[in-house]
Amino acid sequence: MRNKFEEQLEQLNVELIKTGALCEDAISTAAKALLENDLKLAKLVKPIELEIDEKEREIESLCMRLILQQQPVAGDLRLISAALKMISDLERIGDQASDIAELLPYLKDRDISFSRVHIQEMAEATIQMVTDSVDSFVRRDMELARKVMQCDNGVDDLFNKVKDELIRLIAENRESGEFCIDLLMVAKYFERIGDHAVNVAEWVQYSVTGTKESL
Repeated sequence: MRNKFEEQLEQLNVELIKTGALCEDAISTAAKALLENDLKLAKLVKPIELEIDEKEREIESLCMRLILQQQPVAGDLRLISAALKMISDLERIGDQASDIAELLPYLKDRDISFSRVHIQEMAEATIQMVTDSVDSFVRRDMELARKVMQCDNGVDDLFNKVKDELIRLIAENRESGEFCIDLLMVAKYFERIGDHAVNVAEWVQYSVTGTKESL
């Protein structure tokens, strides 16, 4: 009976890794489409988001089967409960990558070079945070989870830099207001992706220690 349970837990880990990889793909595709002003590439993000949604349903079903059939207790129950919470955060990451792609038509042919570096850095940082947060769960690695938490401060700093740049642009050219708001939303979506990766890291803490607090 325990062997069957261990096999199902391993399947859960594999599915979470696959979902994390899809999230990374969604973020990187949305960021590349934005930075290269590529509407065709932006359209590839929505199918990835839908695949993440399907993974969410599959993982939720697997978790419920584990709970109902195996009746886990203590650490095993915390592990499965954490996975249920994590998949919700991963699904939201997919949504926000799709939101970034959907804003691209409103930014098309506008110059974003002044914030390009910071936005690219935000994309790279959040992709790494998603990767590390899922890996920390699979490996039960609290140190890696702490690294994710610490990286969030860097993403917040980058968001503030983009915001300051857009404020200066509006001050210089009031007609750029709508464009600046759209670009600020892009940066905000990246910042929220980082927040969701932090949530995953916090669920790692819960699965290991039984508490969910800032690391």
